[in-house]
Amino acid sequence: MWFKNLTLFRFSEPFSPTPETLAEQLPPYAFQPCSSYQPLATGWAPPLGRKAVELVHTVASRSLVCLRTEEKLLPAGVLNQMVAERIAVIEDQQRRPVRRREKQDLRDQLVEELLPRALIRGRRNYAYLDTVGGWLVVDSANRHGVEAVTGLLRRTLGTLPITPPKVKQSVAAAMTAWLAEGRSPLDFAFGDSCELREPGEDGGVVRCRGQDLTGDEIRGHLAAGKQLTQLGLIWNGRIAFVLDEELVIRRLQFLDVIRESLDDSVTDSPEAVFDAQYALMSGELALLLPRLLELFGGEA
Repeated sequence: MWFKNLTLFRFSEPFSPTPETLAEQLPPYAFQPCSSYQPLATGWAPPLGRKAVELVHTVASRSLVCLRTEEKLLPAGVLNQMVAERIAVIEDQQRRPVRRREKQDLRDQLVEELLPRALIRGRRNYAYLDTVGGWLVVDSANRHGVEAVTGLLRRTLGTLPITPPKVKQSVAAAMTAWLAEGRSPLDFAFGDSCELREPGEDGGVVRCRGQDLTGDEIRGHLAAGKQLTQLGLIWNGRIAFVLDEELVIRRLQFLDVIRESLDDSVTDSPEAVFDAQYALMSGELALLLPRLLELFGGEA
């Protein structure tokens, strides 16, 4: 299991629920599949998969949880068409216009009829709490996905004192300076993608992939006053990612030097493979995340 995007939070006050505490508090909010007339269901599921029963998986004080969601799909276009057809029948047969309230009642009735036959889309969102390092790490860069995880965690635990990490220097200004000087920070190398934005609300945006970031084209954009809002970086030849100005990490990749270290622990058990990958991934991130704060003058 490898996270692909990271939204990071720092605990804003002393907060260190033990794995045992989490294991006690999660079951009342465990996932239950959608019933016939339920459009959406969310809850905690075992991180190790359907054969597992534990809702928390902990390695070295880093506790992994998994939010499972089931959502019934009722395409808006199809629903609108069916409502329009029923409205047309009423208007033809009863020779009267259908008022707004009646249209809404027709829509609600159709939804109730269609829900038991609707297709179901499922997804899993992972996050882990690092109580030693003081991090909550969510495997998503999507605001709604992140809020789903943090919202249910807050309901489950009764409190969740978190805040996005704050640093002393402007992330965008620092990344722009690195690229303008053509020098990446110690133990980092430039990747091959970036996003540049002109100042102002209506400023143009340039997105580059598969490109030499120290080349003349990028320098031209910088000379024209554009500022970096995303920058591809490689840390110690081990982890590649794109860092944005809000310290959100996108397109996270654990490179071959890390993945090859799992070869000695090859096993036929998917659960054991998952456990080994999680232990390695979270251990590497425990080293990388504090280093990211250092790049921008440390934590504010």
